[in-house]
Amino acid sequence: MELTPYWRARVLGDGTFMTKNIVGLAIFGLGIALLILGFNESQSFSSDVSRFFTGNPTDRSIWFLVGGGVAVIVGLFGAVRGWGKQ
Repeated sequence: MELTPYWRARVLGDGTFMTKNIVGLAIFGLGIALLILGFNESQSFSSDVSRFFTGNPTDRSIWFLVGGGVAVIVGLFGAVRGWGKQ
């Protein structure tokens, strides 16, 4: 099976195809870690105290969850589409 010039440059060229996907997967992994930290933080004692008085979990847990969600979306987009010019 012969590769088209586009794919030959992407796969056999300077290696940016794989590097861009790896960066996207790394950001995705970071997002998953942040989501786990945010979930654990939202179940903590300090978050329970904050929820008792304000009805909301701590700001720290919210930021972990939001940042993790954004990182997961950006990481998936980066892994699938790649970064920069195609």
